[in-house]
Amino acid sequence: MTSPILIDRHAAGYAVITLNRPDAMNALSRDLREQFVSAFESCQQDSNVKAVIVTGSGKAFCAGFDLKEMASGFDANVAEASENMIATVMANFDGPIIAAVNGFAITGGFELALACDVIIASTNAKFADTHARVGVLPGWGLSQRLPRLIGLSRAKEMSFTGNTIDAQQACEWGLVNHVVAPEALLTSAQKLAEEMCGCVPGIVSKYKQLIDDGYSMPLVDALEYEAEIGMQSAKAASAAMIAQRREQVLARGRDQGKNQKD
Repeated sequence: MTSPILIDRHAAGYAVITLNRPDAMNALSRDLREQFVSAFESCQQDSNVKAVIVTGSGKAFCAGFDLKEMASGFDANVAEASENMIATVMANFDGPIIAAVNGFAITGGFELALACDVIIASTNAKFADTHARVGVLPGWGLSQRLPRLIGLSRAKEMSFTGNTIDAQQACEWGLVNHVVAPEALLTSAQKLAEEMCGCVPGIVSKYKQLIDDGYSMPLVDALEYEAEIGMQSAKAASAAMIAQRREQVLARGRDQGKNQKD
């Protein structure tokens, strides 16, 4: 049986998590949700994984909850619990998360993309919030994240109509960072992940926390918070630099002593 989630770890320091139900537009079945959570927990526990790329197989990124599964015996409590687990496990991941949106990102799939730190879209990508058409309200952050990205009026238009926007429109509205050809999507996301992994170890995860924490504060408080964290970082960096230079001096002394003995 084919796994609904594929995970591929790369030596450069990132992992690619692929939703792998192409025949069902990567709909969020219970099995997929559970394995998605396990995959993220595995990445969080792996010190070699500093960034994660989330993408979909086939023509869709994710079409939201599996409607067929819901119709055959939908348990709202189970669905809500697993949705919250996905939101929690992504929020708990220390490093950056890149969404490589290859096709339709609809409702729950749209929320999945919005839970990532950066969104890269294929020219085939399309985004829609159909909560109002289905008759439920979002509970995974869409109603709060979307207005902050594209503005209140545009977010209301998307959510109140359920209409779809394409990748170019999403880019113009500030929803996605880049739009690329379908064949360049994964390589573009991987290049971005490699650049993030190439920064000073540990600093990107701290920077992510600094931005996310500060974004929820009033500007005055956020500036004070940044100043405090920045000062702590500067002191730590100075101490690390001193320790590094001390080790270099000691190493040079050991080499000189060895040469004299020889």
